[in-house]
Formats: sequence, C-alpha cells, structure tokens
Amino acid sequence: MTASLLAVIPAPSPHDSGVRDIATLSARFAYVTMCLTLAWGVLSATGWIRRVTGHEALRGGHVVLAAFTLATGVVHGLSYLFLDDGSFGFVALLIPFAGGGFARHAAGVVGLELFIAVSVTAALRRGVVNRSWQRFHQAGYLSVGLLVIHSWLGAAANGNLATVWLGGITVLTPAVVLTVLRVLPPRALVRLGLLDGDTGRAAPVRISVDDKKCHRYAICQAEAPQVFQLQGDGQLRYLRKPGAKQVPLVQAAARACPMRAIQLQGAGQ
Repeated sequence: MTASLLAVIPAPSPHDSGVRDIATLSARFAYVTMCLTLAWGVLSATGWIRRVTGHEALRGGHVVLAAFTLATGVVHGLSYLFLDDGSFGFVALLIPFAGGGFARHAAGVVGLELFIAVSVTAALRRGVVNRSWQRFHQAGYLSVGLLVIHSWLGAAANGNLATVWLGGITVLTPAVVLTVLRVLPPRALVRLGLLDGDTGRAAPVRISVDDKKCHRYAICQAEAPQVFQLQGDGQLRYLRKPGAKQVPLVQAAARACPMRAIQLQGAGQ
C-alpha cells in the first residue's frame, strides 16, 4: 500500500494579487527613473549637454526625476504592508535582514534609505557643510548600485527576469557608461574627445568667480583641488592664472559648477 502526500499551496487572494501588481508596477517605474536620474545628473553636472547642444541642461529636471524615483520607490516598499498574508512587516521594511530577510530585500532597504538621505541633504545643502555634503552626495552611486541589485534579484526570484531584461539593460547601460566617464581622469576624457586637449599651446586662462552666484558647494575643489580651495571660514580661494596642466581640470570645474559661477577667459573659453 502506497501513500501519496499532496502539498496544497493556497491561491493568493485577489487583494494580495492586486497589491503585488501595484508593487511590481511601481518598482519598474522607480527603476527606470532612477537610471534616468543618474544619467541626467552626470550630464548636467559635467556640462556635456552644453558641449554637444550648446544649451544648458536644466538641473531642475534632475530634481524632478529624483523626486519621482523616491515617490515610486516608497510606494513599492509600503505596498507590501497591505498584504493579507502578513509576509512583510513595518520593521522588515526599515531594518535590513530583520526577521531573517533575504539579501535582495536588505539591498533594497539600504539602497532606498540611502537614496532618501542623499535627496534630503541635497534639498537642505545650504545648511550643511559643503565639503561634507559633496562627499555624501556621491553615496548616491552606491544607492543606485544596491537598488539595481535588488531589482534584478527580485525579478529573477519572481520569474520576471525575461520580461524586464531588455528594458532593464536599455536604461541601465547609459547610466553605467556615464558614471564611468564621470570618474575617469581628465586626460582620459581628452583622449575620448569629451574635453579639449589642445591646452599645450592654448592662450593662458584667467579665472574669475562671481561671489553672488557661488554657494560654496566645493564641487570646483573636487574637480581641480590645486586651483580651488574652500577655506574653513567658508571663503573660496583660487588661482586666477592656473598653469597649462591645470586647464582641463579648471574647464571641468567650470562645467560642473551648478551655479555657473566660474568664468574663464582664454583657451577658447
């Protein structure tokens, strides 16, 4: 006599199915706008859009994309609180690995919380020490990386990897490429044709900074630390006539200045 054991898996309720559909849709919107936020932020900060089109990039577009990413990301996370099966609790959505959660959930929790923290400090940056804000804002790259890992692992676990593969790669590739270009040294960008390399015989460059426009974000110092120095008292000191080797760095600093406070004369500027 043989006995067979049947495992019965209850079908999800229509309510839970609807909640998970909302979570899936909001996650996909958040993923796409997150990649667009990163790409637009790099393009506007470096001035590459102005170099190609002759027009300034609207940094407000970066803010709008970041806000939409936050909104859809928060909706994605909070939607799980409305599941009838009680598989997710408020603590599990706030604390990584709470209740023995999976690594992909932890990556999503940390990534979203870090994204929120970076966005809040960006909105309040006038009240934050400038150099500290600049360093912390760069943590946004880590946040995006964690959220990408969460998205792809989640898609694989839920059987949606084939569905999101094409769209995920399409929007992720330019974001990754622009991030890599953002951290490359100026000499590499010159070889790639993204910065002028004709500085050896160029006319001397003269720098002037509009004190009324300058908000002391120290982005120029991050690009050209030997030319721009933000003092402890908040005053910006800079070399008015930098050397020829510093010209590519100075040009990058002028393009990266969010307030367009740096004016250059000479070297085709």
